[in-house]
Amino acid sequence: MSTRPTGRTHSEEALKSALASTPRPPRPGAFAAAATFGWRGMLKIKHVPEQLIDVTLTPILFTLMFTYLFGGAIAGSTGEYLQYILPGILVMTVLFTTVYSGVALNTDLTKGVVDRFRSLPIWPAAPLVGAVVGDSVRYVLAAVMVMAVGFILGFSPDAGLEGVLAAMVLVVVFSTGLAWVFSTLGLLMRSPNAVMNTGFMVLFPVTFLSNTFVDPDTLPSGLEAVVNANPISMLVSASRGLMHGGAETTDILVVLATAAVLTAVFAPLTVRLYRSR
Repeated sequence: MSTRPTGRTHSEEALKSALASTPRPPRPGAFAAAATFGWRGMLKIKHVPEQLIDVTLTPILFTLMFTYLFGGAIAGSTGEYLQYILPGILVMTVLFTTVYSGVALNTDLTKGVVDRFRSLPIWPAAPLVGAVVGDSVRYVLAAVMVMAVGFILGFSPDAGLEGVLAAMVLVVVFSTGLAWVFSTLGLLMRSPNAVMNTGFMVLFPVTFLSNTFVDPDTLPSGLEAVVNANPISMLVSASRGLMHGGAETTDILVVLATAAVLTAVFAPLTVRLYRSR
């Protein structure tokens, strides 16, 4: 008993023939894959704009609160204190934003999104590198917000706009290195809330035990030594020096070296944990 070929059979044969005669598209390169995942981070902000609260409202809150709460008591006037504290507020605000890298990665892990990424024929580290690079856009936005509020309040950098831009670049570079630490943390913790709580618990004492708010010379000798050895203090000093002139080359080199060490240690560790979890 013979069967007649159906239209569907002819369509399937035509499709198979077309697929067989079409060359397979090349696999995406490492840069293209990382850029795609960086763009994914931007699309997440588009669909959930509440994610921008920490880089828009938080910088405004920090700048206003610390300037007007401590300005009169520490420097005698809010205007004078603003010239001292704003570079520190820039550093503190951007550093706190880096915790989001670990939170976002842990969210993808707990929701099973990471398992889908592992099945893709791409560079294994692309989701991690793309996420960190995409988060650097958040750091730039947070820095811009801090400086915008500072200029509105009367901040006047002696080194001009060039010094401000140099300080912002330095802070973003350091924050990108620090983001790998929290990415590692995001793969070790069991929930996004745990990552956030742990990150803030680490950053608060490290940030406040620096020269962000007060001159270390006014502190007890033991505490002054701790503050001066804090890499965050060196970042604040370098940013302050770039904005007002007279930046120490040593501070800048230490900041860049610290960022490089953080990246060299925690980026491979993050990739290893990413593959095993």
